[in-house]
Amino acid sequence: MDEFDLIRRYFDRDGEMPGVAVGVGDDGAVLTPDTAKQQIQVIDTLVEGVHFPPDTKAADIAYRAVAVNLSDIAAMGAYPRWMTLALTLSDSSEQWVAAFSSGLFDAADKYKVALVGGDTTSGPIVTVTVTITGEVETGAALLRSGAKVGDAIFVTGTLGDAAAGLDLLQRGEPDEFLAQRFLRPAPRITTGRALVGKANSAIDISDGLAGDLKKLLTASGVGGEIDIDKLPLSESLRERFTPDEQQQLALCGGDDYELCFTAAREAVKDIPGIAAIGAVRESTGLICRRNGEIVEVDDSGYRHFQ
Repeated sequence: MDEFDLIRRYFDRDGEMPGVAVGVGDDGAVLTPDTAKQQIQVIDTLVEGVHFPPDTKAADIAYRAVAVNLSDIAAMGAYPRWMTLALTLSDSSEQWVAAFSSGLFDAADKYKVALVGGDTTSGPIVTVTVTITGEVETGAALLRSGAKVGDAIFVTGTLGDAAAGLDLLQRGEPDEFLAQRFLRPAPRITTGRALVGKANSAIDISDGLAGDLKKLLTASGVGGEIDIDKLPLSESLRERFTPDEQQQLALCGGDDYELCFTAAREAVKDIPGIAAIGAVRESTGLICRRNGEIVEVDDSGYRHFQ
């Protein structure tokens, strides 16, 4: 099975897709955007051994590659429309590719995003790059730079689960719930859309709450304070880890792909699945408190090229 057979068999879908005049199979896709909207473009690359363990199932690799991009779309208050895929394969067996294709379209179908093109190559390790185009009402995109003094700081879902799930997988002590939180994150598209016109700033939590919240505060030119005791934690995390480990995972664990945003409390009071954890202040930097006392947090985490 050569490159073109692989594409036709596993990635070329027949049937009409909204806004797609020409999809997979030509030199380029021909798309029809909504001219009343602005486009959001995002891209992420997952590398075997860096972003996922080498023994990760092909379907989970594909699903995760789509989901991490959708999380960026969600953080900007947009909805997804189209995606492209660049796939480097170390194992081109039909069984592996079929499983990868299945996971890819599981995510694509669930979040209504169409695959419109891409590229496949062979190489020593699996590398997956997905780009997604989303759309949002003109002038309504949620940015990191809009936080206002007096805003409350919110997060969606529960924190620390993905890093906990990966840790247990690597130790050979998997927890099904926590493992799925790492392998198949749930991008908060619905919540992101609900925040349009209500939140003042937003970011997705990919590198850990503390580090990503600092990026948002810096972009907005403000500071913030959070209460560690208010961080939402899952029962699985509480059961498998000590209180100190829970704190470190929730504050600094990566790959949750939840949203962190700032808004007036009254503006978002009817949005489900969110938790207020702190407030935006005039001073710069981030202060973390536990039982009222300031806690020093090491949020250095993983950085590429270091």
